[in-house]
Amino acid sequence: MASEAEQALKYLTEVEELAEDVLADRQQVIDLDQKRNFNREAIRSLRTEKSTDKVWVCFGRTLIKLTNSQTLEMLQKDQEQLNEEIDKIHSQLKVKVNNLNDAQGKPGLKGFDLIPLMKMEMSSIHKCLNR
Repeated sequence: MASEAEQALKYLTEVEELAEDVLADRQQVIDLDQKRNFNREAIRSLRTEKSTDKVWVCFGRTLIKLTNSQTLEMLQKDQEQLNEEIDKIHSQLKVKVNNLNDAQGKPGLKGFDLIPLMKMEMSSIHKCLNR
């Protein structure tokens, strides 16, 4: 009887840890996406506001005056880094969700691990379909 209770507790603990890991990754994606949207707004604002040569930029609790081009370059690099991080978390999240489904005894999600076609592959398909 005690061993069944221990096995049930071990199973529930494992499933709970996997679920917490999935939820933490999803929250991290949401936070990074918010940062990405703020960056997008800032980039758009800097591109439309051509009248000023220098702008104030906030780094933590410090305000620094930088040129418009320097600020745009920094924001674009940050945007690329955020995109890479989000893509990395998304790819890891697919594996974690499958592990959670396996632990719960549910079947894996079909089509969840598909990879989109590259531009070259798509152009080849379009050529074949047009003939």
